[in-house]
Amino acid sequence: MSLVSAFVPIWILTAVGYAACRWGLLGEAVASVLGRFVFHLAMPSALFLALSRMPLSGFAGRSLLAFGLSTAAVVGFGWVGASWLFGREPGERPIWGMAAGYVNSANLGIPIATQVLGDVSFLAEVVLLQVLVVTPVILVALDRHSDPAGRVRVRRIASLPVRNPVILASLLGVAWSAGGLQLPSAAGASLTLLSGAAVPAALVALGASLHHTAPSRAEPTKLELAVITALKLVAQPVIAYAAGLALHLSAPQLLAVVVCAGLPTAQNTFIFGQEYGVGEAVANRAVVVTTTLSLATLAAAAALLG
Repeated sequence: MSLVSAFVPIWILTAVGYAACRWGLLGEAVASVLGRFVFHLAMPSALFLALSRMPLSGFAGRSLLAFGLSTAAVVGFGWVGASWLFGREPGERPIWGMAAGYVNSANLGIPIATQVLGDVSFLAEVVLLQVLVVTPVILVALDRHSDPAGRVRVRRIASLPVRNPVILASLLGVAWSAGGLQLPSAAGASLTLLSGAAVPAALVALGASLHHTAPSRAEPTKLELAVITALKLVAQPVIAYAAGLALHLSAPQLLAVVVCAGLPTAQNTFIFGQEYGVGEAVANRAVVVTTTLSLATLAAAAALLG
C-alpha cells in the first residue's frame, strides 16, 4: 500500500483536470494557461529553491554514471527511433526521447525513494543530472526547431539561459548553492508558495489536455505508446541494472539506481511540449500510461533487489 499511496495524488489531480475541462469549469484555454504558468513561474521557482539548497559535493559517481548511461541510451534511442520507426518531425523527436527516458524524480520520486530506499540522497543527484544536463539538451533542441529555418544560431543558443526561465532558474540555484548564499525570508517564503503550485498545476493542466482531441497526425498510435512505455519501464531500469553490475555497485546502490530509472515519465515532458507546441499528445499520453503502469516496475525492483 505504501507504493500505491505515492501514486494516488497524481492520479486524482490528473482526473480533476480532466473533469474540470470536461464540465467547462475553467474554460477552453485552461491547459495552455496553466502550462505557461508552470513553465514561466512555478517550475523555475521550484528548481531554484531545490538547487539552491542542494549540496554540490559528495556525489555517488559510479551510481550516477550507471543511471546516466541508462538515461542517455533510452533518450537517444527514443529521439532517433521517433524518426526511424514513426516518421516524427524533427521538432517532435526531443519530446519523444524525453517521454522515453526523463524520470519523474521530484513529486513521485521523493515519496518512492523515501519508502523503498530509506533516503533521498541519490535521488537528489538524479535531479541535478536531469536539470543540469538532460534538460538543457532538450530545451536547446526544442529552441532550435522553434526557429522557422531550423538553424543552429550560436547567439540564439548562447542567449537561451536568459530567455528560458527553467534553465536560468537552474543556473541561479546552482550558483546560489555554490556561494553558500541565503535568501531573505520574505523572498524564500514567496518562492516556496509559488513553487508549491508547480506540481498540482502541471497535473491539472495534463488532465485538462487529455480532454481535447489532438489532430490525427499528432495523436500517438498504440504502438508508439507501447514502445515509449517499454523503453521507460523496462529498458531503462534493465540498462541501469546492467550498468550497475558492470560498475560493481553494492546491493543498496544497485537498488537505488534501478528504482530511480524505473520511475515514470515526468510531467515536465508535457509542459515543455506544450510550451514549444510540439509533441503534446505524445507527452500527455506517455505521462499517464507510464505513471499508471510504473507501479509494477517499482514493486518488482523492490522485491528482487531490496
